Amino acid sequence: MKGNQPLLLEGAKLLFEEPISKLTGARQQSWHGDRHEVRELAVSSDLNAWADWPYLGQVGQLTYSCECKGKVSRETSYLITSLRPQEASPAKLLRLMRGHWGIENRLHWVRDVTFDEDRSQVRRGSGPQAMAALRNTALGLLRLKGVCNVAAAQRSLAWHARRAIALVTSWRG
Repeated sequence: MKGNQPLLLEGAKLLFEEPISKLTGARQQSWHGDRHEVRELAVSSDLNAWADWPYLGQVGQLTYSCECKGKVSRETSYLITSLRPQEASPAKLLRLMRGHWGIENRLHWVRDVTFDEDRSQVRRGSGPQAMAALRNTALGLLRLKGVCNVAAAQRSLAWHARRAIALVTSWRG
């Protein structure tokens, strides 16, 4: 939830500041080298009758904290889902959210930042779709080859055209 739904956001903030009933929650921790991340999700269905939001199942408050080299950062965000408590526990919602951000980071971020898709000047006819298909093909080939850092691979292949050609011609569908 962001500022584009101010009443729903304000209702969620109030709900988690002063909960009407007992909240359910889940917690995940992960370590990446010297970075320690903690995600805590509290959810409630108390706003369902109050909010004018179709198919509202639960409202959640996600608190993310990260400690790295002695510095701690903390961020709180609010979410809604159509999944009711019997369909998705807080732990399941955390897993679903991590999966969503995995897709966001592996695909959309690469397309937006590494391929700089948003600044493309191709805007007419079937050109945008063709360019998106080419970018997806390039990304798919790199992933099939086990590339994790797409930006580094893109730089390397830009300087070594033979490697880029070998990447395309060695692929077997």
